[in-house]
Amino acid sequence: MIQKHISGKILTALLSIALLNACSLNNEHRNILSDQEKSQGWILLFDGNTLNGWHVFNKGDAASAWSVDSGQLICNPHAKNIKHGDLVTDNEYENYDLQFDWKISKAGNSGVFINVQERPEFGATFATGSEYQLLDDKNTDADYLKNLTNKAASIFGVVPNTSNSVPNPGEWNHSRIVQKDGKVIFWLNGIQTITADFKSDDWKKTVAESSMNRYPAFAVTTKGHIAVQDWTSGVAFRDIKIKTL
Repeated sequence: MIQKHISGKILTALLSIALLNACSLNNEHRNILSDQEKSQGWILLFDGNTLNGWHVFNKGDAASAWSVDSGQLICNPHAKNIKHGDLVTDNEYENYDLQFDWKISKAGNSGVFINVQERPEFGATFATGSEYQLLDDKNTDADYLKNLTNKAASIFGVVPNTSNSVPNPGEWNHSRIVQKDGKVIFWLNGIQTITADFKSDDWKKTVAESSMNRYPAFAVTTKGHIAVQDWTSGVAFRDIKIKTL
C-alpha cells in the first residue's frame, strides 16, 4: 500500500517534469527560423523576447498594453495607466508572404492590418489599412456572423469569408497573408479564405459600398506598416515571419 502510494507520487512527479520539459522544448522551438527558412529569405518580425521592430501607432516607443510573455506577443486591453493602441512594425512592406500564429480570448475580437499609413491625420490603423479579422467565431453571437465580412479571416467590413474555415477556440491558429502587386490572398489554418485585387475597379466599388467608405484614405496604397490590434479582448501572437516577394 505504502509502496503503491510512493510509486504514484513518483509517477506524478515524473509526468509533471515531462510536461514542463515539453512546454520548455515547445517554447524553445518558437520564434526562430530554420537554416532553410533563412536561405529562402524569411525574417522574424517578432523575436520572442522583446518588442524590437514594433511601436505603438502614432505614439512611438511609449509603454503600452503590449508586452512579451513566455515567447508570446500579448495585448492586455484592460491595462490601466498606460498607453493603449495598435502595435505597428517599424518598417513598411509591399510584396510579401506573411505568416503568424494567434490565439484569442473567448468571444474575442482583434485583427491584423496591412498597408497601414502612419501619420498624425490618421487617428487609427483601420483608417488606411485593410484588416485580416481575428475572431473567436464559435463563441461569437450568431447575428454578428450573419455578415460574413465579420468572420475570422475576412477583410473586415469589406470582403466576406465564404469558406468553411473556423478558428480553433482558445487554441493557436495559423494565418497567412500574401500580397503581390496589389493582389492579396488570406488563409486560415491552411484554408484559403479570400482573394482581392487592391488595384482593381471591383475593389474600389466594393469599398465604396462598404462601411469603410467613410475613410477616404482606406486601402488606397499597397505598401505600408503591418499592425496588430489592441481591441476589447486579449490576444496573443507568436512565430510572426515575413518573406519579401
